[in-house]
Amino acid sequence: MLDTHARKYVNPMIDKASKGFLNLKMTPNQVTVLAFIIGIIASIGVYFNHNIVACLLLWISGFLDAVDGAMARTSDNSTLWGTLLDITFDRIVEIFIIISLALKFNQLIFNYLILTCCIIFSMTIFLTVGALSEKNGIKSFYYQAGIAERTEGFIFFTCMILSPNNTGLITNIFSILIFITAIQRMIEAKEIFTKK
Repeated sequence: MLDTHARKYVNPMIDKASKGFLNLKMTPNQVTVLAFIIGIIASIGVYFNHNIVACLLLWISGFLDAVDGAMARTSDNSTLWGTLLDITFDRIVEIFIIISLALKFNQLIFNYLILTCCIIFSMTIFLTVGALSEKNGIKSFYYQAGIAERTEGFIFFTCMILSPNNTGLITNIFSILIFITAIQRMIEAKEIFTKK
């Protein structure tokens, strides 16, 4: 939801960073890899209880994840390989954050398993609709909005990391929102595909 409706407020910062990286002769894919590495370091920080640093790194990783796409559009250098890297690395960072939390709070492993299943469910619909639909908008594939998008994910991960006494409850709320998003996307997909 925030990715779709609040992006316009952070676009000036994203565009400025995009120009800065392009001036440094960096490619969008290099920034994608940088965002990935920072995200993995954040997950390691979670495991070793460097929670504030981990959250800062996670948000830097997320910011760079938006910057790489802006760079690709600005430089007219958007590629299918770049899109694949971007989506894959996003999921790996999320997986590593969940694994780090599960290792720290092993009494909540079932909660994290349910969260992972909800993410798989939602992303399967998201990616399938993107693959089967015509391109629509600035993204390199059809983008289905939802209640729980990547920014909401970062907010929930931050709350899970910084509030260890409530991480089980926060995880469950996050899982429910992702599940609702998946159903929302399924309903939209039915409308899209039955019109054809």
